[in-house]
Amino acid sequence: MSKYTIVMVRHGESEWNKLNLFCGWYDADLSDKGKTEALSAGKAIKQAGLKFDIAHTSLLTRAQETLKSILKESGQENIPVQKTWRLNERHYGGLTGMNKAETAAKYGEEQVQIWRRSFDVPPPPMESDHKYYETIVKDPRYADGPKPEEFPKFESLKLTIERTLPYWNDTIIPQLKEGKRIIIAAHGNSLRGIVKHLDQMSNDQIMGLNLPTGIPFVYELDENFKPVVSMKFLGDEETVKAAMAAVAAQGKAK
Repeated sequence: MSKYTIVMVRHGESEWNKLNLFCGWYDADLSDKGKTEALSAGKAIKQAGLKFDIAHTSLLTRAQETLKSILKESGQENIPVQKTWRLNERHYGGLTGMNKAETAAKYGEEQVQIWRRSFDVPPPPMESDHKYYETIVKDPRYADGPKPEEFPKFESLKLTIERTLPYWNDTIIPQLKEGKRIIIAAHGNSLRGIVKHLDQMSNDQIMGLNLPTGIPFVYELDENFKPVVSMKFLGDEETVKAAMAAVAAQGKAK
């Protein structure tokens, strides 16, 4: 029997998704398609009759703008929003800003897929001479965290989960216990970490999960926060499958 309901959504397509670039902590805006996806997500949530008491998102614009559109479309603009770096996308290190197809052609598709999808193999680090190092490290939005020693130069999915799950356990779970109805608008990899935790997925299983952009999904949890309903997408099956396939195709050499 379900006791808690929580909704999650990966941000709509970003400008860098559209250009097939490794984005990570770079603050790319939503593309026109991404803005449309965010509006559609809001309409789906309104149609489903889902109401929220509080929202959580990352410190990155593409997730925040997706959330803003969802709340506006569903008539819930006035709820509080908590923003945290712990829900940021995985940090792609030295690959940040590189074209995925070009990277696959240079290093080999297998190596790029290892960097993108392996559980514990991180990409090369982002060094101080990297094109976007100063842009990211000196960004004032990180003044309150992470601490200098926590600021990543790269992240595997394992490392991403290790900084995301404390937020789930220490902030979101207590709010659910209080009866708060919650939506999280975040990123493919931070959300994959939560999904892996909830569904007790193996490392291999989570490597094969491709969350679509801009399609909300619902979890219903029992009193022990175990899923009664897992990853129920607010969209028709064919649309969801096509969106997942499009994500899976990213990074392949063209």
